[in-house]
Amino acid sequence: MYFNRAIIIGNLTRDPELKALPSGIQVANLGLATNRVWKDKNGAKQETTDYHNVVIFGRQAETAAQYLRKGSSVLVEGRMQTRSWDAQDGTKRYRTEVVADRIQFGPKRDGASSAPAAASQGKEDVPPADEGIDYPEENINVDDIPF
Repeated sequence: MYFNRAIIIGNLTRDPELKALPSGIQVANLGLATNRVWKDKNGAKQETTDYHNVVIFGRQAETAAQYLRKGSSVLVEGRMQTRSWDAQDGTKRYRTEVVADRIQFGPKRDGASSAPAAASQGKEDVPPADEGIDYPEENINVDDIPF
């Protein structure tokens, strides 16, 4: 059995680049940075950043190019792929990238909501996006959970 699946959550390192294939299919290329934080054997905090190349096809590519900008948070699910080509200097070049099957936008960095305001839609019973949800403050007994 073979399994090729990548799931990464990170921030864009640049604005998406939207291009069209000769067939008319839209393709977006973007760079994604992920951070890893850990403590070393001395207890000091260490951090590294990994950079990933992501390719998105079709309608998702158009949407990503329209709404995402450098610094945007995004979740990408897809498969890893390495492609090769002959460079102009005669050397063989390789690029490993995540070919996205699904993308999900993260929260906006400035705190604004991506959803339109309720007042502009004429819905009075919908709270503004910046208000928190009032959760009930009741204690849950673990023994009451049926599984």
